[in-house]
Formats: sequence, structure tokens, C-alpha cells
Amino acid sequence: MSTDNDTSDASGTDAGSSDTGGDSGGSGAHCSTPDSDGEVAENIAIISFERKLDTAEEIVDGIGDRYDSIDVIEYHGDVFEEYWGEYDCFVGLMASGIAMRKTAPLLDDKWDDPAIVVVDEELTWAIPITGGHHGANQVADDLASLGAVPAMTTASEAADKQGVEKQAKALSSHVVNGDSTVATNLAVLDDELGPIERLDGPKAVLVDDDVTVLKRNLDDGVVLGTGSVSGADKERFLEAWETALEEADRDWDDVEFVATATRKEEEPGLLEAAAERDLGVVAFEKDTLLEHEGPTPSKSKELIGWPGVAEASAIAGGAEHELALEKISHEQEVTVAVGR
Repeated sequence: MSTDNDTSDASGTDAGSSDTGGDSGGSGAHCSTPDSDGEVAENIAIISFERKLDTAEEIVDGIGDRYDSIDVIEYHGDVFEEYWGEYDCFVGLMASGIAMRKTAPLLDDKWDDPAIVVVDEELTWAIPITGGHHGANQVADDLASLGAVPAMTTASEAADKQGVEKQAKALSSHVVNGDSTVATNLAVLDDELGPIERLDGPKAVLVDDDVTVLKRNLDDGVVLGTGSVSGADKERFLEAWETALEEADRDWDDVEFVATATRKEEEPGLLEAAAERDLGVVAFEKDTLLEHEGPTPSKSKELIGWPGVAEASAIAGGAEHELALEKISHEQEVTVAVGR
């Protein structure tokens, strides 16, 4: 049996620093992201015994709209082998031992293998078995919205820190040299990694084996620089971003991430809106924003010494460090500028 549903939630978390302001280091920025990795799961297969198909359909109804596709496939002895490589993630509605025994001979490389999550019939536990940083943690988090407890065992999640794969996701980029993440994620755990430095090309770079290289996913993406009054709700942010994108003649697929100031990085409405659109949030320090101050005068500069957040963060976050749209205000609650 197979069903298709063509079409990610956790609030952003304050994690490691990231300097996206050029190649000179300097003040960093904090990244938060709605899911757990640089590579996300988009095509899901739920492998279920016949007696558990109702639960499988409950999962489809509950989280199916968060993925490009989600299929239900009835279990048989060779089901994983038959569909291996066709899906980003398998959700095994079965005992973990069955999933492990059937998939272990198929595993080859963590960067290429599909992620695997097991969940029980009562949706009590969602347990990533393989590919935690490659979609399994993301899917387990989504299953939490149905009541399952996500049992994360990856070191960075256990320590409530943001590994480089997660930072890659926040910056709409991907890891080029996967083997390096062993060293860099250990540095994350020891609070020794430091900020991610961005080098704008053309440029040649020589790196050691323990340097993780991230490459942008979009060649012509944009950044949504965002400021707000305290307490603005999720809908105000979503409406403001939608309006700004229309004004800039862009759409959601062009957005790399949301940029703001560190003093705004804990705004619940902003984090909830970013999570709904599956966007990472990068929060810049005051010094970085002062270096990238926008053209529109801001009262906050006189009152508290901060430049206008929307324009400065859009300029700081954009690859070209320039505006595609100067700041606009929505309902006098949220300001948005679009950076290239």
C-alpha cells in the first residue's frame, strides 16, 4: 500500500556564533534554525505493518504538509532494500531492532544514506537511528507535534549546542567536505569553534582537514532584515515579509535566512514565523550592524545607540552587502528590508 501527499517546527534556539559579514572576522552573529541540520528530509516513506496502517495515516495527516512527499508503504522483508535511495528518510513504524537489522547491511556513507527514524504504534517515542544530522532529528521533531517524544542522541543536540550542519541550515548552505565535521563539531562541544567566516569570491582558499567549508545554496538569494516592537506576533512578521518580498519582486524560494539584531533574537513571534517558513534566523551583534548601517534614519540610533535593525541586518547578511529594498513598516510593528 502506498499513499502520496504532495506538498518544517521548533522555535529557534540561540546557538553558536556566525560571522557572515565578510572575510575579516570581527563581531559574530548567533544562528537559530527550526530544524536540526544542513541537509533536510523532503521525501519521506513510512514503513508500516498492516495492523499499524491507521497510525501511519495519522502521521501523514499530521505532518504530511511539511514535506514534498510522504508515502505509506506496507512492510515486507525486503522493503528497505527495495526503496533504498528513493527517499530522504524512512520512518519505521516498528520495533527499533527490526529497522536496525534490516537496514544495517545497506548503510554505506552518512552523507548519502537515507535517515532512519523509528516510532511506536502509540506515537510515544520518535527515535532517530541513523542520519540524525541529515533529516532524522528533523522528522523526530515534527513527530513531536503528534505527541511523540523525540529521543535525540547526537552529541550537539544532547548538549543543546548547534553543530556545523545546523549552522549550515540556518545560513541556507551545505557542507562541502563532510569528513571535517568530526573535528569541527567536537570544537562546537568544547566552545572552541568560533564564528563562521564568510569569504566572498572570487578567491582561492587553502584549508586543513579540520576546517568545514560551507557553500551557499542560492547564487542570487536574499536576506530578510527584520526589526520589530516587542511582542509582535507571528502573523505580523509573516505579513510583513510577504509584503517586502512582493515589493522586491522576489518570492519565498529566494530567501536564504532572516537577519535581525541580537537584542531581538528571542522575539517569540519572529522565531515562530521563521519556523513556519522553515527559515533560519541569524542575529547580528551591535558592532556588526553599525558597520553596515542603512540609508534610512532611525530613532533607535539616538535613543539606544543601535542602528536601524532591518536595513543594517539585511546589508550585513547579504552576500553583496547591499539593499534590494529599503525598509518598509507593517502595522507599525514590524520593519523589513531585503538584502542581496
